[in-house]
Amino acid sequence: MPKNDPKRFLAYLKAERNAALLYRSLADTVEGERRDALLELAEIEENHAEHWVAKLVEYGIDVPAAPTSLDAGDASLLARARSFGIDGVLSNLEQTERDAEGMYDDEPEALPSMSADERDHAATFRQMGSHPVVDPAPSRPSPSRASDSNPTSPAMTGETWHRGDRSGSMRAAVFGVSDGLVSNTALVMGFAGAAPNNSTILFAGLAGLLAGAFSMAAGEYVSVASQRDLFRREINMEASELRDKPQEEQKELELIYRAKGLSREQAAIVAAQIMSDPKTALDTLAREELGLDPDELGNPVKVAISSFIAFAIGACVVVVPYLFFTGPGASTATPLILAVSLALLAMIAVGGVVGRLSGRGVVFCALRQLAWGVGAAAVTFGVGRIIGVSVG
Repeated sequence: MPKNDPKRFLAYLKAERNAALLYRSLADTVEGERRDALLELAEIEENHAEHWVAKLVEYGIDVPAAPTSLDAGDASLLARARSFGIDGVLSNLEQTERDAEGMYDDEPEALPSMSADERDHAATFRQMGSHPVVDPAPSRPSPSRASDSNPTSPAMTGETWHRGDRSGSMRAAVFGVSDGLVSNTALVMGFAGAAPNNSTILFAGLAGLLAGAFSMAAGEYVSVASQRDLFRREINMEASELRDKPQEEQKELELIYRAKGLSREQAAIVAAQIMSDPKTALDTLAREELGLDPDELGNPVKVAISSFIAFAIGACVVVVPYLFFTGPGASTATPLILAVSLALLAMIAVGGVVGRLSGRGVVFCALRQLAWGVGAAAVTFGVGRIIGVSVG
């Protein structure tokens, strides 16, 4: 509707009234901080509605009666919230508010605070979904870092086994060994099934080792480097928002800590304290809002080297026996038996390590690794045998 047509206020009024009614209805389905947040949102929407009522009166346009029931779409959201909990509709509510974020940006008759209010509403629902509400503790340390705001943080408990591999090098090493072991065992068994001489099998194993190690390293480097660039972009965008819209960012911090269980007053004090130092504010927003640690964005070179070495270690297991049986008249059965035996032991060991690190269970992961490795090797050996016989 044209900006010089005052009837556009009717659409604004309807949207604000419907939102207020929906939020008050949803507030009846929850308790505690979530209920308070929804009632606060409803009050803000009602204040917006009163502004548009005043504008309609000013321009001599009849003010419609306020709705007493939800429209079909909002009634469906409320029914889902009552049946499955409000978590099931938070994404819908956030998206609705995101769609309305720019509604008042070019509206000359809107109050200056209205655009910021609408953006805060989307942030409120996002924080409700990403931070479950917990009971507030009697006292909390200053949450200037993510580890400080998490009562089960390794930094506070000293439980080193909870520390994640944020750089990605451990993950790359574990999967590199496993990948190298299984893939090169399957490759060597495929050639062994075709029954060529030992030198050919050795060459195939070494080729598979080098090709796989370089491929693994290149893939991990590109993956981690791309992820690092993306994370840096997110942090830079957050820095821009912190510089251009400090009040909105402070409000988001308040919402984050209210969602964690702090009262409105406590959250406001903590957010104000954090925002007083721009460096601390950016660090906290990156950790709390984006879920990133600015100090640990991953090292692509380290991960690539780790992947190369790990794959090579896993891949060399079935290659080593053939290094000693390449001369004329060398036995073909002995290196094959040794290679299979070493591969089986290595699969059990790697699976056990994965189970130990993941907590899934040493025996379970060892047997799983063994089953998949043996299955892959058996299939390629069978294919190699068929091809070798047909060629012969």
